Amino acid sequence: MRFYPRTTFFILFLLLAFLSCKKNSFESTAAENEAVAAAGKLNTASAKATSTQNEDFETGTKTAYAVANVTLASGSWSFNDALIGNSASDRKNGTQSARVRNSGILSTNFDYSTGASVVTVAHALYGTDASCTWQLWYSSNGGTSYTQAGSTITTSSTTLQTASFTINVAGNIRFQLRKTDGSTNRINFDDFSVSSYDAPPAVPVLSSVNPNTTTAGGPSFTLTATGTDFISGSTIDWNGTALSTTYVSATSLTAVVPAANIAAAGTNTITVTTTGAGTSSAVNFTVQSPAAPVLSSISPSTITAGSSSFTLTATGTSFMNNSTINWNGSALSTTYVNSTSLTATIPAANVATAGTASVTVNTPNGGTSAAFTFTISPASSGAKRFLFDAKKGETAGNADWVIDEDNSNPQKVPTPAQSNITSSTAETYWTGAISSWGIALVKAGNFVETLPSSGSITYGNASNTQDLSRYDVFVIDEPNIRFTAAEKTAILNFVRNGGGLFMVSDHTVSDRNNDGWDSPAIWNDLMTNNTVQNNPFGFSVDLTNISQLSTNVRSNSSSNPILNGIKGTVTKLEFNNGATLTLQPAANSTVQGLIWQNGAVQGNTKVMAASSTYGSGRVFVVTDSSPMDDGTGASGNTLFVGWPLYSHTQLFMNASLWLAKLQ
Repeated sequence: MRFYPRTTFFILFLLLAFLSCKKNSFESTAAENEAVAAAGKLNTASAKATSTQNEDFETGTKTAYAVANVTLASGSWSFNDALIGNSASDRKNGTQSARVRNSGILSTNFDYSTGASVVTVAHALYGTDASCTWQLWYSSNGGTSYTQAGSTITTSSTTLQTASFTINVAGNIRFQLRKTDGSTNRINFDDFSVSSYDAPPAVPVLSSVNPNTTTAGGPSFTLTATGTDFISGSTIDWNGTALSTTYVSATSLTAVVPAANIAAAGTNTITVTTTGAGTSSAVNFTVQSPAAPVLSSISPSTITAGSSSFTLTATGTSFMNNSTINWNGSALSTTYVNSTSLTATIPAANVATAGTASVTVNTPNGGTSAAFTFTISPASSGAKRFLFDAKKGETAGNADWVIDEDNSNPQKVPTPAQSNITSSTAETYWTGAISSWGIALVKAGNFVETLPSSGSITYGNASNTQDLSRYDVFVIDEPNIRFTAAEKTAILNFVRNGGGLFMVSDHTVSDRNNDGWDSPAIWNDLMTNNTVQNNPFGFSVDLTNISQLSTNVRSNSSSNPILNGIKGTVTKLEFNNGATLTLQPAANSTVQGLIWQNGAVQGNTKVMAASSTYGSGRVFVVTDSSPMDDGTGASGNTLFVGWPLYSHTQLFMNASLWLAKLQ
């Protein structure tokens, strides 16, 4: 055995002691490192709780478009064909925003280390520039390659709009904003916000809903939920069932509540749910029982027995979306106009015979109003039915050739009711330039209606409540829309089978609706271009334009019921831009002139009014619309008084009664 000197053992002892101390030092450092790492993890977790990072472009300066890096609050960005703008034309939240032109690109030179779930970007047009397109791209490999996020965005507003992109990429990620249209139009970008992908959504907090009450039976409505921590995808729930929800912001959602959800009174719970996070506390929504409806009036309130179907309007208060007009207790198909107005179509069968009906309004769960009486007056003995056309553009341009209209819209049944007309009723009882004519016929014991633009000209169609077979006389005052082939056949068969046709034309070049057809052309087309009979009435309308007060009335006409009828004797007829007629007795031997131009021979030309028969029916024609104009009508039309002048009333009333075979 070898022996070592004492000094050697001492050195070995010191070395071992040193190594022992050194190990403890290493262990301590490792422990410290673990503590630091743990602290780092806490810090990382804390960072993840901050779910969004925002770049508002308020720091940094770049005044030229040349490519360069700019240090912003979030880090270094590359601006390529872009700058930081702060002019009045730059759209911004704050004092400045990024401005990009041509095919410019904004790029982050750094990674967001916590991934990205949703990226939002505010964008708007610079100044008055035209629309632009742009895209958001992202890279998860440090910018080696990029992937487009979402679809191409079109910027068309000068007000900042927010575009939202769902990314859902974890880990390091960087972004580019690329202008893609290549134009010189410029875009402003602001408030570039990145939500961490690792941050779970918060449980939504619902503070209030608006409205928070409504009435049972009402229409659908929009409900607004206000609170915090709402995200795109959060839903408003009605009694636990999600509604189709629109995300407005992190504090606001909207949803349409269907009418079916508020059909009955009660209390409902409203919550907001975010998938993966949870459901908010509930807020109550109250559906109250509806108030009883109050019926104030009905229009019309009377009609003549045997009338065709018509629209009844109920006026009052507290009407609901499901309120109905009831006729003798039976609900009618009802249209809700608003809380003070309802309408319903009354079938012709309901007014077929004289009597009264009880009209009420009912609201389910709300009750029934007090009743109003609707009177069905008996038809006058020998009363004839006159139908005034409003389907063929009789109100086109400056014309107003209708007996009544509501808000410039001729209705089937004139209002107020004709059953209330007395011998002293003024022509302004109805609104229309020929209301005097209609009221005069009613005063004579007859019934009048209008064929509205929605009606149909038919003959022998039982399903049409205004089929010509239901009337004695059809009045067409200056049509401005050409008759269809089927309408021509209906009109001619109506006359041939005993109906009366009152024809009013106007002068040539009087196309009021600019469709290429004026009344002379339309009437000639009816008579010469049909499948029933060519020139059935024995006359044609000349393409002329005359103005005069004529006294050239048919000689030896004392027995003529039109010129010397029960309404008086005709002595004069004034035209203010009218046409003339040419008679063709060879086509119809019954045709006869009634009034000619002054100085004209009472023959087949220069005729201003004429009559004829066809089959078992009768026809009267006058070629100016101004003599029956009573000077009143819808606002905005320039009208002139013609009806009461000279012997116009006598001529047109005698002709009407003759057509109805009352003389």
